[in-house]
Amino acid sequence: MHRYRSHTCAALRPEHVGNTVRLSGWAHRIRDHGGLLFIDLRDHYGLTQIVVDPESPAFKMAETVRGEWVIRIDGEVKARTPETVNAKLPTGEVEVFAREIEVLGPAKELPLPVFGEPEYPEDVRLRYRFLDLRRETLHRNIMRRTQVVASMRRRMNEIGFNEFQTPILTASSPEGARDFLVPSRLHNGMFYALPQAPQQYKQLLMMSGFDRYFQIAPCFRDEDPRADRFYGEFYQLDLEMSFVEQEDIFQTMEPVIRGIFEEFADGKPVSQTFRRIPYAESIRRYGSDKPDLRNPIEMQAVTEHFAGSGFKVFANMIASDPAVEVWAIPAKTGGSRAFCDRMNAWAQGEGQPGLGYIFWREEDGKLGGAGPLAKNIGEERTEAVRTQLVLEAGDACFFVAGRPEKFYAFAGSARTRVGEELNLVDRDRFELAWIIDFPFYEWDEDNKKVDFAHNPFSMPQGGMEALQGQEPLAIKAFQYDIVCNGFEIASGGIRNQLPEVMVKAFEIAGYSQADVEERFGGLYRAFQYGAPPHGGMAAGVDRIVMLLCGAKNLREIALFPMNQQAHDLLMGAPAEATPAQLRELGIRTIPQAPKG
Repeated sequence: MHRYRSHTCAALRPEHVGNTVRLSGWAHRIRDHGGLLFIDLRDHYGLTQIVVDPESPAFKMAETVRGEWVIRIDGEVKARTPETVNAKLPTGEVEVFAREIEVLGPAKELPLPVFGEPEYPEDVRLRYRFLDLRRETLHRNIMRRTQVVASMRRRMNEIGFNEFQTPILTASSPEGARDFLVPSRLHNGMFYALPQAPQQYKQLLMMSGFDRYFQIAPCFRDEDPRADRFYGEFYQLDLEMSFVEQEDIFQTMEPVIRGIFEEFADGKPVSQTFRRIPYAESIRRYGSDKPDLRNPIEMQAVTEHFAGSGFKVFANMIASDPAVEVWAIPAKTGGSRAFCDRMNAWAQGEGQPGLGYIFWREEDGKLGGAGPLAKNIGEERTEAVRTQLVLEAGDACFFVAGRPEKFYAFAGSARTRVGEELNLVDRDRFELAWIIDFPFYEWDEDNKKVDFAHNPFSMPQGGMEALQGQEPLAIKAFQYDIVCNGFEIASGGIRNQLPEVMVKAFEIAGYSQADVEERFGGLYRAFQYGAPPHGGMAAGVDRIVMLLCGAKNLREIALFPMNQQAHDLLMGAPAEATPAQLRELGIRTIPQAPKG
């Protein structure tokens, strides 16, 4: 018999009854039932119930065993009595009567309980992540992640993509976040950068004639952490294709993404066709470029119903600025003063002066609007709002006003809040969509200049003619995202592969041809030697796994994440370098004054 096990803790079934077996694992839970000791033995694969009776030679040793000790058990498989069968456990029809127990690894008193998975401070969980990873939910999430990545690789291989690994030590890039810099020992005073994405390399692969590339790519960005974004590093399904238009990318990747969700959705419905929503429409309907489409609320402009009305706050804003609009957020079933007042208080907590509202009720057989706004704009305008939004008795509507570019994000948050508060969101499904026609440029208020809105390597719609003839902020890009349940899970574009178009696009954003040649010399040179039309995208592995696991935080689907302050509590990073290390690199650190 093998030194440590003849079977795993998930393997035993009724056909093994009568066999002598050897199992090894962790003592998950220990129970004393009037002289009989029960040990739930756990390994990576599952659980087996071990029974130790006072007559067993192993009983004395079993009394010393504590939770999370690693032990070896030799014993006989017996069938459980019908009333003790555990139908929730694959091994629940049998148990092992122990005859010998060997302690392979005793455990100190645990700083973090494994059994039961009670809530525990995050810093303790991260410091003792090796214990945290023993917990069933987190262990299962990590295995789900492994399976999702394997599925991605399989699906990409099946449709003719080849996996390539691009460099980790590279040059700084304009992806929009801070780079991580790596000092060069061989070239003192010079630095490599960790890649924010393999963007330029994957385009160079298209220049090199490889046609269809992908990799599960590590990316590094010095961005502040949050629930849906790791600090420092993340992984993406990165891909690029030659001789394609935008529609080819959609037709190729939609089945891949849909298939991954269907495979791991545990029976929840998945969008069979991804809606295609222009960016401007998404902002106006949902107040976001990553809308949660499980929420049925769609906002509408109702400016005309408030123009010249008795509600002077809105009417005066509309009269003084032609760019002002009033947007309505319909709230089916929200027609109570208590709910409306609660939403108004929430808006004030968000730093807004309030949230105007009307709610409708039926009195004496007549349907009418109620609330301060209804009184101010009058019965006819109130009815026009209700008719436009197809509302009924028991419904409400909230209103925001101003220049849309100033308030759309708040309006989107209000839409989300209303949907959640009224339980309008169907949480048991995955709603996926493409967001298309992103603006190519945006206005950088801090630097008072036009800058790229997204990926600077995307092709502007209309090409050189658009760059030369259109107002920059009106130009759209062949840029697209995939969104799911309120998260951006992929982003991509058709690339700008023409040198003269590339130079003109960067020129509008304030870069000279010399800047382009210096910062993106490899790509710029490659474009001059026969560049095929190409495009691609990158899907966020971490966010996709988080959605499929039903987790609220990325740290619940990653092996060894950092905390919110960007500290690795397990390994003690970041840490100071030794004087010898700094000397060899030709680096001297300068202490910064404390903030505040």
